[in-house]
Amino acid sequence: YQPKLPAKDLLLKQQIESVLREHKAYGHRRIAIALGVNKKRIYRVMKLFGIKTKKIRRRSIIGRRNKFPINSARNLLTNTMINKPNQAWVSDFTYLSYQKKFMYLATILDAFTREVIAWNIGFRHNKELITETLLNAISKRSKTPQIFHSDQGSEYRSHYLADILRSKNIKASMSNKSSPWQNGIQESFYQKLKFELEDLNSYQSQGELIEAVAIQIHYYNHKRIHSALKMPPVIFYQRFRKDTGELREARRV
Repeated sequence: YQPKLPAKDLLLKQQIESVLREHKAYGHRRIAIALGVNKKRIYRVMKLFGIKTKKIRRRSIIGRRNKFPINSARNLLTNTMINKPNQAWVSDFTYLSYQKKFMYLATILDAFTREVIAWNIGFRHNKELITETLLNAISKRSKTPQIFHSDQGSEYRSHYLADILRSKNIKASMSNKSSPWQNGIQESFYQKLKFELEDLNSYQSQGELIEAVAIQIHYYNHKRIHSALKMPPVIFYQRFRKDTGELREARRV
């Protein structure tokens, strides 16, 4: 008599390792979704064979809520139920340290679908970096958002950006000062992106690093299972449009 369970566990081990080769940041929950297997069984087999995944070190954010500076906006997301695409877009930028120099990555995500709608890289974090990213995002979606959310950085309080938002009838929304957790979707995205890019100085040139960012964002949008959505953002957006008839309506127009 040969017990079947060890053989099944060995097969599942190989399947888990196959998933981790493509999705190195997946934990047991995302692996379970990818394989269509109960997460408790995935966890048991990973523990049985000593399979460990890389863990993201989450930095603790300590801050206080201050009064709003001039040209800022109130946080409109606090009392808003986000339940459809293009209801709210969230934006932020982060620095990429490469060979003792800095590049800046700006992104805009849909708060509902979590998709990166548009992104831009520059060597200065200024209003042009942000406005170009916003105009790119507007050109890619059939609808403009009701709300555009960001922090209170000077790049987001420029008159140029405010004029664009007013012309498109988009409401500005901002996190409280020193409260990055109020833009948690962006914070989480950048944390995972840098984790999966690993050592930025390992790339041979700035061009190669920018290409790696593009590949990683495409992977995030189209392949990486989002834990809140149980599927990649683009697939979630497409299914939502199909289920609600929005896709059929767009084709008719």
